[in-house]
Parts: sequence; structure tokens; C-alpha cells
Amino acid sequence: MSQTQNAVIPSWSWMTARVVRILGFGFGTGLTKSAPGTVGTLPAIFVAGLLFGMGMSHLTLLIVAAVLFLLGVRICDILSRELGTHDHRGIVWDEFVAMLLVLSCVPQGLGWWLLSFLLFRLFDILKPQPVKWADSQIKGGLGVMLDDAIAAVYAILVVQVLHWLFA
Repeated sequence: MSQTQNAVIPSWSWMTARVVRILGFGFGTGLTKSAPGTVGTLPAIFVAGLLFGMGMSHLTLLIVAAVLFLLGVRICDILSRELGTHDHRGIVWDEFVAMLLVLSCVPQGLGWWLLSFLLFRLFDILKPQPVKWADSQIKGGLGVMLDDAIAAVYAILVVQVLHWLFA
């Protein structure tokens, strides 16, 4: 672990020292130099596909995402304090859980999942209101998790409207 001005600079050895760091940094995806949020979102697609392939229902995945959201509030709170900054770019648990939420509420199929991924990332990056409000006004683990959850709801709504119009 190296430090600059009391801020931790995460590394592989720092991350693997505690389970909460491994989870929060998405098993290492949050350590990527470019676009860690996007890279950290990708494993959710694999996990959801695996769970659906094993027979999990959309409702069950939604419940799993809700439980992981609650767990994420604690994970992100701990890591934000450890890192000395709110919503460090390497914390990707929020993106992972939000993408699971999206995939639990959209139609199955590669095209719908790709669209869902792109829309979620778009809303997470552009932060339309109230995503921006949640990101700037709600601190701690809840704030880290909530802005992504709201971005996920936007993605879900757009995909569902498009599905209704074109499917």
C-alpha cells in the first residue's frame, strides 16, 4: 500500500489483504487504469447469465440484487473511509450490483442485455437528475450505492419502453 497526502493508492496487495476490499474492488476489476466502472460492470453480465442458466428467476435475481445493495452500503462505507474519499473510482461494487438490478428487470437476450449495459453506463456517467443529486448530496456507502441504483432504474425504464414498442 502506498500513500499520498493521507490518501491510499490501491494496489493488488492492498486489495487482497481484506475481503471487503476484494468485493468492493470487484475482484480486481476496480484496479484497472481506464474505465474501472465500466470494467467493474462486466462481471455482472457473466454472473447474471450463469444464474439465469441455472434456473434463477428474474424475481430471485432482483431479491439477490437488493440484498447485495444493502451489503454494498456497508462495503462502500468502509472503503470510502479507508481510502479517505467519497466514491473512489476503484470501488465498483455499486456498478456490479446496479447491473444485476438492471438484468433482473429487462428481457433476456444478447441485444437487450447489450443495450441495457450501454444505457446503464450512459446514465451512470452522465448522471441526469436525480442521479447527480444522489451522487453529490448523499454521502457514505448509501450515496455510493444510490446514484448507481437510480441510473439502473433509468436504464430499466428505457429498455422496457423500447421492448414494449419494438418487441
